[in-house]
Amino acid sequence: MGNIRPRFIKRAAERLVRDYPERFKPDFEHNKRAVSELLILPSKRLRNLVAGYLTSLVKRME
Repeated sequence: MGNIRPRFIKRAAERLVRDYPERFKPDFEHNKRAVSELLILPSKRLRNLVAGYLTSLVKRME
């Protein structure tokens, strides 16, 4: 069973991958730093949720 994520997390991650595909790798720590640079998020938890979904998207694309 996978995680169920809110739609706004998925939209943000999908838009980042579409706009900046070269910035993301299948490494969560790297993606976490990249998300911090690109988005203004109110909490670490939201940043981590977006970075985690981004990581799974990048792994799926490879």
